Amino acid sequence: MDAESIEEVIRRRLMIDGDGTGDDRRLNMFLKNLTKWAMSDDVPGADGSLTHERLMYQLSQCEFSIAKSQLCCRMNETELKNYETLYKQIDSSTEAVKAEIVKAKEELNAAKQIRQNRMEYDALAKVIAQQPDRQQTEARLAQLRADLESLQSTQGELDDKLEMRRKQFHVLISSIHQLQQLLDEEPSEEAAETAGTAAGSPMDAS
Repeated sequence: MDAESIEEVIRRRLMIDGDGTGDDRRLNMFLKNLTKWAMSDDVPGADGSLTHERLMYQLSQCEFSIAKSQLCCRMNETELKNYETLYKQIDSSTEAVKAEIVKAKEELNAAKQIRQNRMEYDALAKVIAQQPDRQQTEARLAQLRADLESLQSTQGELDDKLEMRRKQFHVLISSIHQLQQLLDEEPSEEAAETAGTAAGSPMDAS
């Protein structure tokens, strides 16, 4: 027996038994009494009438139970449809919320990227603002070139003066050496003259 057959059996059982208050037993009792009454040949008038009324009462109870069960079934079907409709609405709302979340994430990422780009732009703008403009840079370079040329010229002049001082110092050293030689030669000549004078004096005495 498949699932649909089992479900159908349970559905019929519930329709007969109602909400589980003995409707199945009541229906079986009615059928039993009806069969017994129908097969009875000799039933006194009063007893027959009483039995008939009892059977009609049981029948009305069974009909009421069946009607109540059918009404419950229709209510359950209506509720089931309402739940299905509600489920579809919830599912549709869920999909819409998911789409909104995805869209919000994309907007958030875009906003973060814009904020990051703006921060990088501000930082770059600050660095650029701290740097001199092109005219100031060119003027500074021209000034540095002029200063360099002036320093090179001054260095050339100093080199020339230094070379002249070297030559003058060399001449001075040469002159000092020559003077020293002259000074060294004069005592020798004086000693020679003194020696010559001393040698001539005894001849004069004789």
